[in-house]
Amino acid sequence: QVQPVESGGGLVQTGGSLRLSCEGPGRMFSSGEMAWYRQAPGKSRELVAGITSAGNTKYKASVKGRFTVSTNNDKNTMYLQMNSLTPEDTAVYYCNDPKDPWNWGQGTQVTVSS
Repeated sequence: QVQPVESGGGLVQTGGSLRLSCEGPGRMFSSGEMAWYRQAPGKSRELVAGITSAGNTKYKASVKGRFTVSTNNDKNTMYLQMNSLTPEDTAVYYCNDPKDPWNWGQGTQVTVSS
């Protein structure tokens, strides 16, 4: 099944950091954009951060200034650097193309303890 692979999650304490990685099943940025999403228990999946092939970024208000989305030079891997984590950031994190989505991957679990 064609789906991305997310990695880098884990258990951290409040204030800690994690760096997530995303590798697509095919060429990234086919639509010009890529994005990170998350889904907390009992909640809908939400967009956390997006990046265009030109490097323009956007963030959910609650993570702005703490999270940074980026790619490698070849644009075949996308990252999400997460700093100053809080328990409210606990969720399964996914990556996908927001305009031409692949099947959803397994995601990577991020758990922030208080």
